[in-house]
Amino acid sequence: MTETPALHALWPAPLADGTVHATVTVPGSKSVTNRALVLAALAAEPGWVRRPLRSRDSQLMADALRALGVGIEETASSSSGDGSGGEAWRIIPAALHGPATVDVGNAGTVMRFLPPVATLASGDIRFDGDPRSYERPLGQVISALRTLGARIDDDGRGALPLTVQGGGALEGGVVEIDASNSSQFVSALLLSGPRFNQGVEVRHTGTALPSMPHIRMTVEMLRAAGAQVDTPEAGGEPNVWRVAPSALLGRDMVVEPDLSNAQPFLAAALITGGTVTIPDWPRRTTQPGDELRRIFTEMGGSCELTDAGLVFSGSGKIHGIDVDLNEVGELTPGIAAVAALADSPSTLRGVAHLRLHETDRLAALTAEINGLGGEVTETADGLHIRPRPLQGGVFHTYDDHRMATAGAVIGLAVEGVQIENVATTAKTLPDFPKMWARMLSGAGA
Repeated sequence: MTETPALHALWPAPLADGTVHATVTVPGSKSVTNRALVLAALAAEPGWVRRPLRSRDSQLMADALRALGVGIEETASSSSGDGSGGEAWRIIPAALHGPATVDVGNAGTVMRFLPPVATLASGDIRFDGDPRSYERPLGQVISALRTLGARIDDDGRGALPLTVQGGGALEGGVVEIDASNSSQFVSALLLSGPRFNQGVEVRHTGTALPSMPHIRMTVEMLRAAGAQVDTPEAGGEPNVWRVAPSALLGRDMVVEPDLSNAQPFLAAALITGGTVTIPDWPRRTTQPGDELRRIFTEMGGSCELTDAGLVFSGSGKIHGIDVDLNEVGELTPGIAAVAALADSPSTLRGVAHLRLHETDRLAALTAEINGLGGEVTETADGLHIRPRPLQGGVFHTYDDHRMATAGAVIGLAVEGVQIENVATTAKTLPDFPKMWARMLSGAGA
C-alpha cells in the first residue's frame, strides 16, 4: 500500500510584501465529489459528475470503485490548473464484484464509505492504506455492518486492514452506532442504505455528533438521487436517520467549489488587509466551509456575496475569537493559524474529535505554533491561543493537508517559515504552492 516518505523537502512559505488582491478559483469539493461517486456507482443507470475534484482522495475513491467493477470515464483534464474547470466523469454502474483490493490511503471518506458498498459486491474485498489509516477509528462502522448482516474479517482490530466478504447483497435494518468520533460513520451507512434489502435505520447513541453539515450534505445528495430519507430535522426522532430501500437514479451532478479549501486564501486577505474573490461561491450550501463568512468576519474581515462570487476583505486588524467549532472542525487549523496572529486571545472549542483526524490536529497545532514562539494550550476539547511574536522555523505537517495550509497562512506574516511536505496538500487541493504564488502575485489562481 501507499507509503509516506520519511523525509520531505522544505518549502519556504512566501512572506506577503503587501496587501493581497486576487481572484482565486477553488477546485471542487472533496466531500461532494466522493459522495457523488458513491451514489453514482450504486445507481441503476449511468450518471455524470461534473467539475469533480481531482486530488489524491478523489482519485483513491475512483480507483476503488473501478476495482469493484464500476466504469468511470474521465474527460481530458482542464488546462486551468485548478483541478476542476470543465472536466466531467461519466459513471457507469455495474454488478459489483471481487476479489479486489482497495487502497484507502489516509482518506476518511474512502475507508468509511466503501466497506458498506463492498458488502453489496460478490467476492472478497480487502481494504488497506497508509500507516496512519490503521490508527483512525473504524470499529463502529465494522460492528454496525455486522449487525446488518455483513461478514468482515479484521482479526478483532476494529480497524484497517480488513476484508469484507461480500455476498452480493446486505439485509440491512436497524442499527445503533456511536458516531461521536466522526459523522462519517452515519454517512457511510446512509449512502449505501437504499441498496440494502430493508434499507437502514441508523440510531446514534453517543454524545453530540461532530460535523453535522456533512450529514446534511449526505441526506440532500441521497434525496437528489431519488432516495427517501427521514431525518431528525424533518420531524423524526432525535439522532435517528432512516433510508428506505429503493433504486437510485443516475444524475448529472455539478460539484460546488470546496469552501473549506478557500480558507487559506480568505485568510490571506484577512492577514494582509487585502481582498480575495472566490468565484461560484454558492448562495445555499451544506458545506461547513460556508461558516468562514461568519467566523472570519468576526475576526476582523468583511464579505459580500456578489454575481462574481464571494468578495472577502480584511480590515488590517485581526481579532481573537471564542468559538465552538464542533460542526465545522475541519476549519480549526486555519482558524488557529489566523488566531496566532491576532491582537487578542482565542478559544477554539468543541473539537476533541480532531485528535482522530489525519493526525492529532490539536497536538500538532500546539506543537508547531509553539515551535515558532507561540503560546497555544491544548484543552479537553480544543485550543486556547494567546498571540505572541512569532519567528521563522520548520512547520511540520504530519502528512496532513490542513496543517500544511495553516503553516502557509502563518508564513504570510512571519519571515522564514518552512513547510515540511507541502506536497501533502494534493490530498484535496492540487497545485497549492502554484495557486498560492499566483494569489500573492495578484494574478489570481
